[in-house]
Amino acid sequence: MPMITSNNSPLKRLLNDVGPVDQVAIEERVAKFATRSIKKASKLQGLNLAVSMVDLTTLEGSDTPGKVASLCQKAQHPDPELTTPQVAAVCVYPFMVKHARACLGDSNVRIASVATGFPAGQVPLRTRIQEVKQAVKDGADEIDMVIQRGLFLAGNIQAVQDEISAVVEACGDARLKVILEVSELESYDKIRAASFLAMQVIRPGDFIKTSTGKTSGNATLANNQVMLEAIRDFYLSTGTSISMKPAGGIKNSKQALQYLVAVKETLGDAWLIPERYRFGASSLLNDLLMQLRKQQEGVYQAPWKFSDASSGY
Repeated sequence: MPMITSNNSPLKRLLNDVGPVDQVAIEERVAKFATRSIKKASKLQGLNLAVSMVDLTTLEGSDTPGKVASLCQKAQHPDPELTTPQVAAVCVYPFMVKHARACLGDSNVRIASVATGFPAGQVPLRTRIQEVKQAVKDGADEIDMVIQRGLFLAGNIQAVQDEISAVVEACGDARLKVILEVSELESYDKIRAASFLAMQVIRPGDFIKTSTGKTSGNATLANNQVMLEAIRDFYLSTGTSISMKPAGGIKNSKQALQYLVAVKETLGDAWLIPERYRFGASSLLNDLLMQLRKQQEGVYQAPWKFSDASSGY
């Protein structure tokens, strides 16, 4: 890991303020989550809960209004043959927000948009702010923003917080999810520090999020746990409830249930709701539906029986 030099002193101070992460303890703890046995009624409850927490996503250059319409249909009726909850949200590029709104109307499924120069965030702040305002005007209920990781790693802590604050203001009533892109932050200590940096300026009910899903590294149980513990510690010191979204790399029901175990054992049942925890992992939904069919019918259905309206993000 690169040494922190003198021009990184604000980052060094932040790391000292929030405290280090015990890497061995984190990895031992998450290994135990994988050993939990969830059976029968509890498993059924967990699968349905996970469905209700999915942000069903398409983020491709080939996205069309028709593809977004299919996504919205699946979001509202994940499996027409089962009684399952709707997913939490659909997530699309800003240009597609108006098409999602036309499809969803006043549905309880929320519309999220990856504004702010997703996925790198390397565009002028004024452009990112305009993108956020337009997405909200077009009907976005939630905005997923990326921080400029280069600013953070260079120690420009105040600049990062100022940018987040500007996006918070531009969101108006829309919820904000701040994407840390943990695979680029180099260490658990910096993931924890970036979590606190964001939580200090976002609002109760806003989210911190692991990843864009567009880099080689995505959510893991370990970096999820680092962020959950940061949320816990921030809540204990301030009384402010911050929400959490792991994104990318969560592809099957077994993994999803492990993440829910982590939430329950770290933050408690109060966070086991879509308002406080989401999965940014659209390819997960089909596996959840297959498992739910298995619970009801006793046999697995072929994967092709479940439509794939998403990008697999």
